[in-house]
Amino acid sequence: MRFGLFGGPAAEPDRVGFEHTYHHFARYAVEAEALGFASVFLTEHHFTGLGQASSPLTLLAHLAGRTTTLRLGTAVTVLPWHDPLLIAEQAATVDVLSHGRLDFGVGRGFRAAEFAGFVQSMDDAAERYGEALALIRRAWTADGRWSHEGRFWRYADVLAEPAAVQRPHPPIWVGAGSPASLTAAAHEGFRLLLDQVASFETIAERLALYRERVIELGGEFRAERDVAVTRSLHLVDNADEREAAIRRRVAGFAEVAKLTNDAAGPRNRMAADYTSDIRAATEAGAIIGDADECVERLERLRDAGVEYVLLIDRENSLETLRAFAREVMPRLTPAPLASER
Repeated sequence: MRFGLFGGPAAEPDRVGFEHTYHHFARYAVEAEALGFASVFLTEHHFTGLGQASSPLTLLAHLAGRTTTLRLGTAVTVLPWHDPLLIAEQAATVDVLSHGRLDFGVGRGFRAAEFAGFVQSMDDAAERYGEALALIRRAWTADGRWSHEGRFWRYADVLAEPAAVQRPHPPIWVGAGSPASLTAAAHEGFRLLLDQVASFETIAERLALYRERVIELGGEFRAERDVAVTRSLHLVDNADEREAAIRRRVAGFAEVAKLTNDAAGPRNRMAADYTSDIRAATEAGAIIGDADECVERLERLRDAGVEYVLLIDRENSLETLRAFAREVMPRLTPAPLASER
């Protein structure tokens, strides 16, 4: 298995005179690269009051200059809120600065409070997302100048600059869960992000459906490249710490629930999942416990075909990161054969 980080700065900025959480997260990502982690994927959120990153591509541009091998991903850039041509250029800039290490995750958004803040209807999110994604792909692949007249965006005689390093463009990642969305991701050639709330069994079912569809379409499926599964990490020493970690996670999701639903309740699958029974979801799918239990849970994912796991630690603890690399990773990542060294 290989491992990455998921999330980003997720707390209020520290008091004046103390390290800002963005700087702490940058150190955290640099340390992760040194410990053998493969990637960092940053979420995008607005108006939360929780300190979550609002400009992940900007933070990734900073990390591009501080790392050399770490893949730099968005998970996800919420396309309905942005001018797609500007996002195409900003993402390509990160790809250039990182020498081709960008993973471009995209989505349509799921928190009602964010759409309300942007004065956008969630009813338009799918159509905005579709038009924006088509424009970004066109900006990255067009031969010469082009124009566009759409419902939400219009351009006249434009040319996106700079060109991305990865050809024909950086890998596009999408979150999916329903059979229709998994099939669509396979059909479009997108890589797959599987969420942190689903159980191990559900993850296995979704991965199998996507894999089968990719193969049916004549594609090459590589689990360590094509599918990343996000999982909450709680590496603890005893039962009391385990219970405390679950309580903190339940409380954290309760905060998010206030931003996710509108007066009518959940508006989409993600919103429904994120306001479900989080205690039960933690037991059913988180990487929680001491090193032995964490290894056992990751082995269950590996048995289901998962080879790439993105870990979420809300505290971005350097101690936890180092302990995971020391006590868990070596048991799931075999040492290379002599002929491979």
